Amino acid sequence: AAQVIGNKWETYLEKLKAGTSEGDALDQLGLKRYCCRRMVLTHVDLIEKLLNYNTLERRTPVEPL
Repeated sequence: AAQVIGNKWETYLEKLKAGTSEGDALDQLGLKRYCCRRMVLTHVDLIEKLLNYNTLERRTPVEPL
């Protein structure tokens, strides 16, 4: 559908916290097509979990053989 939906995630979460049902929140955001609704409903917000891992801190110097 080529519709940008990434900017609607935070608003969607706020609507859910306010007690709005998933379907009504999607309707209010203007997400009428099933493909856009699917993208929001199946999204897994991993960025907060990934920020806990810093690969640069975990590297240990390799000792020569």
